[in-house]
Amino acid sequence: MSRISACFSDLKSHGRTALLPFVTAGDPHPDLTVGFMHDLVEAGADIIELGVPFSDPMADGPVIQRASERALAHHVSLHDVFDMVRNFRRANDRTPVILMGYLNPVEVMGYEAFARSAAQAGVDGVLTVDMPPEESHDLVQALRAEALDAVFLAAPTSHRRRLEMIADAASGFVYYVSLKGVTGSANLVLEEVAAKLGEIREVTDMPLGVGFGIKDAPMAAAMAKIADAVVVGSALVSRIEANLSKPDKIGAELKQLLHEMRAAMDAN
Repeated sequence: MSRISACFSDLKSHGRTALLPFVTAGDPHPDLTVGFMHDLVEAGADIIELGVPFSDPMADGPVIQRASERALAHHVSLHDVFDMVRNFRRANDRTPVILMGYLNPVEVMGYEAFARSAAQAGVDGVLTVDMPPEESHDLVQALRAEALDAVFLAAPTSHRRRLEMIADAASGFVYYVSLKGVTGSANLVLEEVAAKLGEIREVTDMPLGVGFGIKDAPMAAAMAKIADAVVVGSALVSRIEANLSKPDKIGAELKQLLHEMRAAMDAN
């Protein structure tokens, strides 16, 4: 059983929902990322989503776009991201780590080499935003050969046949994009999200994570009632951005927000 599957199984047995925070690797400085990852776990993270910096992050809103820009200003590469995960694993061999990024750096490295390097570093899953399930066979096979989960996005506009394709290609969990648009945009309508999750559950028994637009503890708690995982990204990255002049305070800011979310979710 993968670390991701084991994590969801353990949480389910205790009646809890996974809290899955996102930060961009190398933002605002490569030396800080591993510390942030440990801070997030201490504050209640069950799984960590680590963003791979990319110059054209089409699914991300301005907040996370700027995070990629800050990381790329330090020339953070895919190899650097692997090193960060490897360093994290020196003290934490339990918390699953998912890389979230875009296809171009993976194709440049090659699917097999990427999967092998990711697994050796201690990565558990990969979410490649711009890889549609229709074209994912070779990448999915490379990931599966290294016992890595391939996480795919489902959207409010995903029809039944596409949901079935996503379910066939995915492993670990399915990530539902809770609104139309980019990360950090718009407001969630809980009833609409719940209805779509019901549709997805008709085609898969994998856990369902929900992200895009979860900004505070009450929203996280509401989403925890209907989802198997709550994904929070822009709200955390905004705290990083607000404290660029005080980098020594960023960890505490991240821990405060995540702790509030974890407490609210557990109070359900």
